[in-house]
Amino acid sequence: MRLIPTALLLVFLWALAGAAQARGTIDKVNIEGLDKGDDAEMIENIEVSLSLYQTIGKVQGESRLEYLLNQAQDQTRAALEPFGYYSPTITVDAPRNGDNVTVVIHVDKGEPVRVRQSHIVLTGWAEDDQYLQRDVAEFQPAVGQVFSHPQYEASKVRITRRLAERGYFDADFTQRRVEITRAEHAADIDLGWDSGRRYDMGPVRFQYDYFKPGLFDPLVYWEEGSYYHEGKLDRLRESLNKLGYFGTIDIQPKPEEADADGRVPIDVRLERAKRTVYTAGLSYGSESGPGVRGGVERRYVNSRGHKMDTQLDFAQKRKSLTTAYRIPAFAWLDGWYSFTAGYYDEQTDYIDLRNVKLSASRSGELNDHWTAIASINALRERWRYSTNDQPDPFYQYATFVYPQLEAVYSGVDNRTFPTQGMAARMFVRGGVEGVGSDTSFAQAYAQVFWFHGFGANDRLILRGEGGTTWTADLVSMPPSLRFFAGGDNSIRGYAFREVGPRTPPPDKYALGAKHVLTGSVEYERYLNNSPWGAAVFVDTGSAFDNTPDFHTGVGIGLRWKSPIGPVRVDVAHGLDDPDSQFQLYINIGANL
Repeated sequence: MRLIPTALLLVFLWALAGAAQARGTIDKVNIEGLDKGDDAEMIENIEVSLSLYQTIGKVQGESRLEYLLNQAQDQTRAALEPFGYYSPTITVDAPRNGDNVTVVIHVDKGEPVRVRQSHIVLTGWAEDDQYLQRDVAEFQPAVGQVFSHPQYEASKVRITRRLAERGYFDADFTQRRVEITRAEHAADIDLGWDSGRRYDMGPVRFQYDYFKPGLFDPLVYWEEGSYYHEGKLDRLRESLNKLGYFGTIDIQPKPEEADADGRVPIDVRLERAKRTVYTAGLSYGSESGPGVRGGVERRYVNSRGHKMDTQLDFAQKRKSLTTAYRIPAFAWLDGWYSFTAGYYDEQTDYIDLRNVKLSASRSGELNDHWTAIASINALRERWRYSTNDQPDPFYQYATFVYPQLEAVYSGVDNRTFPTQGMAARMFVRGGVEGVGSDTSFAQAYAQVFWFHGFGANDRLILRGEGGTTWTADLVSMPPSLRFFAGGDNSIRGYAFREVGPRTPPPDKYALGAKHVLTGSVEYERYLNNSPWGAAVFVDTGSAFDNTPDFHTGVGIGLRWKSPIGPVRVDVAHGLDDPDSQFQLYINIGANL
């Protein structure tokens, strides 16, 4: 009778020993057979789909391990299907090293499923819409291509969104079917929409308080009854946002309220932002020294939308005070009448300069790319250079009254971080002796940026600058109306205003020149899926009166796509006897 309990005890101990041996910990999961470059998306999708990754480092029983390994095969197979691989060969190995288990998943994708037939149709008013028909013609994946679910969904969503953007509010699917024949590795697409009618732009109904009625009507640049397009609303939102009046801008089309002619009302609800904005901060410049900055902006002075902005920059060696008063002039889109008064005082090692400038201008948008600014300016300037051979030189004075016409061009894909396109700024100005100016002069200037992206992480930036002055009396021209070169956005590797005509030795201070010509080539590369990047660049150019003396600088930079805009930190070295060996530049904002 004692043999039975003893046998049961032995069986129980054996079971416990077996259970202990069956326990293990998954320490690593390797996926083999896929290319880390071309198949990166597949690998990522497999990793997201595998339950194994959630158990790494956790002790598992034998039955649980077996279940996870079986699941890994099915989950890997399912993760490959969105990319068109429905017949892969998958094996799972789980070699042990003591209690640690390394899972190795071998993947042979096999032959992919390709599109055999593609029937994409668009009926209704959109049959005559060239943009939507182009989207249909470019639908991916096309016949003969691997059937990729993400590509298919992206094409389908693009057409659906385009229908909504272009005013086909009644659009709906007539058929949505994809048939996969695994044995033949074939996919047949049958997809269609009925667009219904295309609606038109109806009345814009502004809802706001405080401002006078009709103030913002000129910002509605389209005619009522024109075709509906969401881009028009985006442009209106941009114009309203630029004003700075509002904390909330809500623009909603109301297709359910369309009239019998198909005109859709647009409701624009606006809530005022805080009226007054105060700013303050510290500043430091290698030439200006430490300082403080402050400003007061009245976003709206009265119900007619007038604005006022005052900015003070008080540094040890440079001080400036500017006050601008602006009045809406929306007959030109985003236009303003502006009246500006500015005072500038510079007391650096080589120059004692003070000036007062008054300006009156009219600005506005000419079209989608061009903005124009016409102004009349009055300048009174006093300056003198401090030199060793003339410790107390006399002051020079200049008075100039001159008109200026400025044009700004923007043809880039993204104004915050452009990767394609061109941007430019140019102006012409001139004065006549005896008509408010001490001497006759004329100037022309242009600066151009060109951007070209290479994939998602690289871009090339070319910059060119050119300016010229026509005058018979350059000596009478104040420094603020002369051209200089050197420093950021000019020739990096040289100090601000370092390149160009100089005072006699030993001081050799910059005098300013009649002409300027500079150029830059910069290449940026960003890490994959990261806001961080680096840059290399070469700048060259000269400010000159007769013959250019080109100076070249080279450098490297750090780039960061921050939430408040691109941040650029550059270190550059001049190759042509610069005053200092290295220059450091820090900038925030798009380099336009």
